[in-house]
Amino acid sequence: MPHITFHVIVIVLFCSASLTSLNAGHFTGNILDAESGKPIAARVYLQSEAGTWLYVKTASPEGSAFPYKEQWVPQDGAVEKHTTVSAHSFQADLKPGVYTVRIERGKEYFPLTRTITLGDEPSEETFHLKRWSHLAKQGWYSGETHVHRRIPELPNVMQAEELNVVFPVTFWTINAHQAPVLDPSPLRRQGPSPFGPRQDAGCEMIVIDKTHVMFPRNTEYEIFTVKGKQHVLGAIFLLNHKSIFKTGMPPVAKIAKLAHKEGALIDLDKHNWPWSMMLVPIAKVDLYELSNNSIWRTNFMFRHSTTEPAKYMNVERDRLGLTESGWLNFGFENYYTLLNCGFRLSPTAGTASGVHPVPLGFSRVYVHLDNEFDGQAWLNGLKAGRSFVTTGPMLTVKIDNQYSDHIFKQAEKKSRTYKISGEAVSEFPLDRIEILVNGKVQQSLKPQNNKTAAGAYQTTVSHMVPICESSWIAVRCFEQTKEKRPRFAHTAPWHIEVAHEKIRPRKEEVDFLIRRIQDEISRNKNVLPEAAMMEYQKALNIYKAIGERARE
Repeated sequence: MPHITFHVIVIVLFCSASLTSLNAGHFTGNILDAESGKPIAARVYLQSEAGTWLYVKTASPEGSAFPYKEQWVPQDGAVEKHTTVSAHSFQADLKPGVYTVRIERGKEYFPLTRTITLGDEPSEETFHLKRWSHLAKQGWYSGETHVHRRIPELPNVMQAEELNVVFPVTFWTINAHQAPVLDPSPLRRQGPSPFGPRQDAGCEMIVIDKTHVMFPRNTEYEIFTVKGKQHVLGAIFLLNHKSIFKTGMPPVAKIAKLAHKEGALIDLDKHNWPWSMMLVPIAKVDLYELSNNSIWRTNFMFRHSTTEPAKYMNVERDRLGLTESGWLNFGFENYYTLLNCGFRLSPTAGTASGVHPVPLGFSRVYVHLDNEFDGQAWLNGLKAGRSFVTTGPMLTVKIDNQYSDHIFKQAEKKSRTYKISGEAVSEFPLDRIEILVNGKVQQSLKPQNNKTAAGAYQTTVSHMVPICESSWIAVRCFEQTKEKRPRFAHTAPWHIEVAHEKIRPRKEEVDFLIRRIQDEISRNKNVLPEAAMMEYQKALNIYKAIGERARE
């Protein structure tokens, strides 16, 4: 691949400029895998006793270290200050004093926090990170689909986060009817990037090594203005397309059709954007972000939604607005509503790392491969839904020994029992495991939380589910961190077709979708062009037709 050598050279040059000789006041750190004893890449947090965030450098000419300073959301507590370092020693120039070092690596290693006291002499510490899960050995590989990091830094960051596949946004627009560009300057709130302007690296998959790849040509339409005036529509991602789009949105169908013709996947981004429920039937969306860029490692900040959840969703609130659990549940319930209407969207996850204060891959999707890692096979598995999304636990289950991309077909409309089997493994004890049938909790299972040899918590999942009509089944689980933050894992759905009948939504679900489209037709009247308004009307007609088979 011609791009690989170029990217590696950029990284080495960028990081070598930060190297200094070791002398008094220098702190050196080594990060090793606890089992193998080999150096590994990781994310490093360094904070002084006074609370000042500091950044480390690489200590090797062959190494790299990238500080992450993005802070687009200025609320107190929403701070993400870290450095991703390659599998080499790192160092920092520090005054004598007390410091806290925290090392994290992706999702499957225990974090390690250590307080160090430094004097005038050089000091060196070794950090052994212990793995509590190793899903790659079971054929599961991770990725995320909402990435704003620059291509030159991604080989470093992906290794530090143990993230196998990424789709960096290359082209982006924030204005209706305007073609996406490499750098929508009004969104650059941090000043020029150290990597320079975004660059188009072509449309061919970039192979970093045998288990890490990126698909470099991806476009985000994120519409905040129409004809120069603020009028929010929302965002949508076109992933892994071949051509460069020369037109803007809306309307959306023509561009979406071209993207699909080129083999691209269409990712809805957030469900609560004003135009999102129009996009699903009109753009023929492929992916739904069960965890999106409102879920951060740092504090939860998104207390208010651009669109309101329906009453039947029972979304949790407190005096400040939506809780983090409430926001997650809104996303889940909206997803279930679409599935019940027959839209077979596969789940995915995105962080907007590079814009939001959150590490790359904090939310991620795991895809199972039968054979050794292959980027195109992973992409196919993502589209098919052989996957689960997680912000913490690992949830690997099958139904009747089939992964979630399998479609069961029952010839007759009579009850048949399906067996769910597998396991959930988590860093913290699970609160609950839930079996979902058509979006309703069919059974809540009490986790066993057996302690593993690695120190994690394991629960065996074994449950029988009777099905007598066209349905879907999914499994989800929840844990709470020590800080009482909700973390979850959620499988893709298994679809069951009975007697060739379509799945039937509840009337309240279809009414929610119809109401959202009607609200947008009213809001966009005399703002959007006729072609765009026709798409909203078409979406409304589709939902009304689905409503004809709805149940009370």
